[in-house]
Amino acid sequence: MAAKLYGFRSCDMVRNAMKWLDANGVAYTFFDYRKNTIDPAVVDDWFARAGWEQVFNRNSTTFKELPEQDKVGIDAKRAKKMILAETNLIKRPVLDTGDQLLLGFKAANWATALGK
Repeated sequence: MAAKLYGFRSCDMVRNAMKWLDANGVAYTFFDYRKNTIDPAVVDDWFARAGWEQVFNRNSTTFKELPEQDKVGIDAKRAKKMILAETNLIKRPVLDTGDQLLLGFKAANWATALGK
């Protein structure tokens, strides 16, 4: 299975990840979740594999701009609902190799995880 990269093209981290994958000969397909609706089952899978806290992006501008009452009491069910309503709340990029789920882009971490 070719890896699948999730994100959106205007994100600098996603573009950096794409450049790194290309430069390192890693085959992947790209899923732009600003143009296509992400399947709720994909989010469930990520939560099961990495934990919702790792997928949910509390550092995003979108999260920081939420009213204070919306930032408290978040659990997996609420995080999923929020992510499906606003994909900017997903830590990005997400690289799913089938065996591994890499969240956020750090070249050294990806090189280690992918043996590059």
